[in-house]
Amino acid sequence: MTTLTKQQQDPAARAGLPKAGKSARRSLTNRLGDMKVALFFIFPAMIGFVLFYLVPTIRGVYLSFTEYSILGEPTWIGIKNYSAMLGDELFWNAMAVTVQYVGLNIGFQTVIALGLALLMHRVAKSTFIRGALLLPFLVANVIVALLWFWMLDYQMGIVNEIISWMGLPRIAFFGSEQWAIPTIAAVNVWRHMGYTALLLFAGLQSIPNHVYEVASLDGASPTRTFWSITMPLLRPVLVLVLVVTVIGSFQVFDTVAVTTGGGPINASRVIQMYIYQKAFGESDFGYASALSVILFLILALVAFVQMKFLKGNESDLD
Repeated sequence: MTTLTKQQQDPAARAGLPKAGKSARRSLTNRLGDMKVALFFIFPAMIGFVLFYLVPTIRGVYLSFTEYSILGEPTWIGIKNYSAMLGDELFWNAMAVTVQYVGLNIGFQTVIALGLALLMHRVAKSTFIRGALLLPFLVANVIVALLWFWMLDYQMGIVNEIISWMGLPRIAFFGSEQWAIPTIAAVNVWRHMGYTALLLFAGLQSIPNHVYEVASLDGASPTRTFWSITMPLLRPVLVLVLVVTVIGSFQVFDTVAVTTGGGPINASRVIQMYIYQKAFGESDFGYASALSVILFLILALVAFVQMKFLKGNESDLD
């Protein structure tokens, strides 16, 4: 009987194909090489994340269980900082003011941004117009706050000058308990609505045109098309926008700090302002850390609820 060589016995070898074992090893080697390259580029960002986010977060959680001022060493006191919040009227007032601001800011910003996105999608095709909508977002928050603070000044602001010229009484936009939070919300809506509109516009661009063509052939009105096609297919992007804007709204600080400083009479003292005042105004870093931890948990819960009940990870587009 003739003895066959290994090359004759292996069909892959007769066909001129590489052996499976060598191919698998080569593929594994390539993947490891790609991973090393990826880690090389990720490593600097990971260092920044660990040093400026992870370590401060862990230290902040630890300090929330201590009594600590910057001039001394932390003293462990357990959950006393958290229990003190239950009777802290300023904390509950700050949370109520923050929720009021978030409701106004998110409500108006989302509706206006969605309207602008629809206009850009259906009417305004100019790149210049789309870029102009983004201009307020490119200006620093402090500059925007100062600009509107001067424009809405009670005595010399151009807005109150126009109101006075129309024969109406002047309005203390930043100096009134009634107007402080709505005014701050309006300023931030003006600054962020262009950016939010562009995010929603990108979501509208991802909806296929043939869906609208079919709806048009079926005789669907623009209103029916909007509620039955546009909104369901836009839901994943809209939920993402809501999560991002809600988290950002809960962390509003610079506009308040520049315009009202939390006044008048705590009418605009949002939770971030209260944390800042506790830490750097009263040097109570332990309690301020506890407030920050509570805020973090609230934001995590709000984001989870939004993603869960609004089904942000699901799409009606098959």
